Amino acid sequence: MECEKLTMKSQQEIIQDFEVFDDWMEKYQYIIDLGKELDSLDDSDKIDTNKLQGCQSQVWIVHELKDNELIFKAESDAAIVSGLVALVLSIYSGKTPKEIINTKPTFIAEIGLDKHLSGTRSNGLSSLMAKIQEIANRYR
Repeated sequence: MECEKLTMKSQQEIIQDFEVFDDWMEKYQYIIDLGKELDSLDDSDKIDTNKLQGCQSQVWIVHELKDNELIFKAESDAAIVSGLVALVLSIYSGKTPKEIINTKPTFIAEIGLDKHLSGTRSNGLSSLMAKIQEIANRYR
C-alpha cells in the first residue's frame, strides 16, 4: 500500500491551520482542498467490506499494520467528506493502536466542526472515528 501524500499532523497543528481563516466558507474550501490530497484507492478496495456504514456519502477505508503502526487509506465520493477523512487520517494514520485509542478527537470541537457540519456529515464523521477506534482495538 503506498503512503499517503498527506503528512501526519498533531491536533494542535490542525487547530493552528484553521485559525488563519476568517470565515467558514474559507474553512470549507480548505477542507475540500485537503481531500484532494488523498490518494485514490484501488477499485479492488472499493468493496462493501471496506465501506463505512452510517455515512450518507460513500466512504471506503482500508488499513494495514506495519511496524506496529496502523496505516489508513480512505476515499470518498464527496469533496467535503474527503476533506474530513483527510483531517482524521492526518492525525491517526501512522500511529500505534494504543496511540490511536488514547487520542481523543478534540480538534473537532476546537475548530468548530461540531457546530458547522450538517447532521449527516457529523454522523459520518462519528462513524469514521468509531471505525478507526474499532480497528485499533483489534490490534492492541
